[in-house]
Amino acid sequence: MVLNSIEKLLEKYDNGETTIKEEQQLKAYFAQDEVPPHLESYKTMFQYFNATKQEDLYTKDVPLKTKKSHIYQWISVAALLVLSLGIFTTQFGNKKMTYSQLSAQEQKDYDQAVEVFGLVGSKFEQAESNVAAFGLMSNKLSEGAEQFEPVSEFSEATDKIFKSKKKKQNKTQNK
Repeated sequence: MVLNSIEKLLEKYDNGETTIKEEQQLKAYFAQDEVPPHLESYKTMFQYFNATKQEDLYTKDVPLKTKKSHIYQWISVAALLVLSLGIFTTQFGNKKMTYSQLSAQEQKDYDQAVEVFGLVGSKFEQAESNVAAFGLMSNKLSEGAEQFEPVSEFSEATDKIFKSKKKKQNKTQNK
């Protein structure tokens, strides 16, 4: 009788339907030395649960020494200096120069920069024309999809017809 009740409890345990009292009954049963051979695996499992429950966990406190970093204070000071320098140069450094006032090297650098900006601008214009071509292609695809819509409606209608024929065939075969 005890074995039958233990097997029923094990079935409930495997399905996750046992209460705490029932699990305690199982633990007590498997704490015995003698258990039927077909329940040995459960005995091993419950013994493992008891052993791990009794293990002492490492609970020693580890003191953490935090270093107070002053780097954030220095970063804020550096940011303030950069901001101040930027404001100072925009306020007092707004002297406008003409091309003729630049040195020969500065004029050469300026000309190269203008040339680079011109090349970049021309590439943007080419990219814009390519994007326009994609837009035209997209419009044509949309028009084609609209023309394809009656075909899909026809396909749906034929599917309905074939399904109804299959249903009739199945009904006649089942009779």
